[in-house]
This record gives sequence, structure tokens and C-alpha cells, in this order.
Amino acid sequence: MHSNHKPAVLILCTGNSCRSHLAEGILRAAAGDLFDVRSAGSNPAGYVHPLAIRAMAEIGIDISAHRSKHLSEFLGTPVETVITVCGRADQACPVFPGQVNRHHWPFDDPAHATGTEAEQMAVFRRVRDEIRQCFQAYADGRRDALNAAVKGPVAR
Repeated sequence: MHSNHKPAVLILCTGNSCRSHLAEGILRAAAGDLFDVRSAGSNPAGYVHPLAIRAMAEIGIDISAHRSKHLSEFLGTPVETVITVCGRADQACPVFPGQVNRHHWPFDDPAHATGTEAEQMAVFRRVRDEIRQCFQAYADGRRDALNAAVKGPVAR
């Protein structure tokens, strides 16, 4: 049994090799004190993309120990919020059963970037920064809401 009772946030995409790991690392850095942050895929690639690991290292977040995993690992776990990060219309976003908060924030898949490694890296950085902006705002909003709930109504 988990000793921490932090609500679980599960970030899903198809392959669980890039975007969901970028988002997991960023949200954990921004709000790991508030949430148990995990990621998974409906068709896991089986690896975390090396350029995703490098893009995160550039902003001081280490995701080298992350692993690509199937969302079925979390079916027996109470999940408070599911966030899908698939972007392309032809990608079937995974669906997680259960009555949970759901958000769909689509991002381009940097694994599809072509060209030189430097050109691919530029795409990874762009997507990382888009995810960072979105998930940092989400973390801030949740933190504000929790703080407001704790404090209760403000006396005037």
C-alpha cells in the first residue's frame, strides 16, 4: 500500500516514449509535492527517446530512469486525473476507464522530427517548452485551488 496519499495524475500518449515523459518530468518537478505523477501509453514504444532525455537534462530535469509502460499497469490504481498529450489526428488517444478528471492537451510528437540531430533536437526543445508552459500553468492552478481550499473563505 502506498504511504503517500497524493492524488495520482496519469499522463497518457500512444507510445509513451517522448511527450508523456516530458510532461511527467515537468509536472513532477512543478508539483511532485502535490501529486503522484506517472505516465503510460496504449501502445508503448518500449523505450524513452534519448533526445527527450537530453532535452529535459538541458532544463535540469533527469528522466533517464523513466521507462516506457502500458496503461494497463495503472488499471488497478485510483487515478484522480488523466491527461492525454497525443497531437496528431490519426493517433488514437488512449482512454482510461473510471470516473476521473480528464484533460486533452495535444502536442506534436517530436519523435517524428526529421533532419539532422540538431534539427530534431530543435523540435524536441520546442515541444518540451510548450509542454512546460502548459503543465507549469496546470500545476500553478491546482496549487492555487488547493491553497484556497485550505484557507477557506477570506474574511473581509
